[in-house]
Amino acid sequence: MEITLPHNWRPRDYQIPMWRYMEHGGRRSVLLWHRRAGKDDNSLRYLASTAMEKTATYWYLLPKAVQVRRAIWEAVNPHTGKRRVIEAFPDAIVARTRDNEMTLTLANGSSVHFLGADNFDTLVGSPPYGIVFSEYSLTNPLSWAYLKPILEENGGWAIFNFTSRGRNHAATLYEYAAGEESWFAQRLPVTETSVFTPEQVEEIRKEMHRTYGEEDGEALFRQEYMCDLDAPVVGAYYGKLLARAADEGRITGVPYDPAAPVFTAWDLGMDDSTAIWVAQCVGREIHLIDYYEANGQPLAHYADWVRGRGYGRPTHYLPHDARARELGTGKSREEVLAGLDIGPVLVVPQQSVADGINAVRTILPRCWFDQIKCGAGAEALRNYRKEYDEKRKVFHDRPLHDWTSHAADAFRYLALSCGQHQKSGSKGFRPRRR
Repeated sequence: MEITLPHNWRPRDYQIPMWRYMEHGGRRSVLLWHRRAGKDDNSLRYLASTAMEKTATYWYLLPKAVQVRRAIWEAVNPHTGKRRVIEAFPDAIVARTRDNEMTLTLANGSSVHFLGADNFDTLVGSPPYGIVFSEYSLTNPLSWAYLKPILEENGGWAIFNFTSRGRNHAATLYEYAAGEESWFAQRLPVTETSVFTPEQVEEIRKEMHRTYGEEDGEALFRQEYMCDLDAPVVGAYYGKLLARAADEGRITGVPYDPAAPVFTAWDLGMDDSTAIWVAQCVGREIHLIDYYEANGQPLAHYADWVRGRGYGRPTHYLPHDARARELGTGKSREEVLAGLDIGPVLVVPQQSVADGINAVRTILPRCWFDQIKCGAGAEALRNYRKEYDEKRKVFHDRPLHDWTSHAADAFRYLALSCGQHQKSGSKGFRPRRR
């Protein structure tokens, strides 16, 4: 049986440039498209077509594993009433479907896996030849850093699709791609496609104003429909304070001062990421000189990282639950880390998340961030935001748990502990702007 791919589908006019680029040997596409422009339909159809041309392993990644089944695997096209995955991968090209694993084995032997990028470094099996990063602006940027070498080695391809979420890693990637001849970059605000009429666009804008309020509604409209990279992140706890730090030149070169004591603040993950901020108090200023985050590593790994940075023997502040004893070893993580002999280990007394957030807001005006070593951590702080209730159209009074959480939690512990170090600061020297 012969079948034409993409099956019963043609790219819209504005989608064709990406197809031409990829079909002529392109390997990296960055699609900054407005909401309802067909980002996932386009990406699914391209993946299906190329997977039947070259037998290999392919991944379709969403920001979090819990999103995959609802948003892609079982998602229904409202125009046809059919599942999007079945439309893109018709029965004629599918040899086997594993519903529990959300995996397709195609007739030519290719395998297509629908996965969450939040556990990127625990994914096992054959390395992918093609990867779609869907909603990349909401995805942990470490996932691309981890997977990029695989595609560089095997000559594979990657597509990044998203709507804007402020000046974050996705914006940086788009701007890099736009200036790189070998990459494809396309920014499509709603005014440059025919998806909606001007009257519909204006009604969407008014509806967002009515639903979210004028300020937040306009910010969301600029993000979702105008692809405005400078629109503020709605619900962000520290967005304005980080923007102020950038405007005042406090995200710059911040060198290590050997005359000032060093301390670290940790967020210890059990099955996910651990994050570490490294800081010094110099006069009234708090200098953030380093940041590290990794996933699925033992405490010895982080101790080795601390030793390798050359900061002497800092004082280390851990969250209150570090005193809990693990069933397997009978030891607490506080005891394990103390036994690794990297400096004094202290536990931050338990306080509410709200108190910790207020403590962060209090110290941020005095913080200086090294723009290179702390770039990933500062980006996480900038995008750390409240959880949104889609049904009630209101923000919850609690943080959204996503890739930004580990850096933000560690910074809360830093804010709650840095007072002890403020008294022992050094005059030092001011950071260099660069």
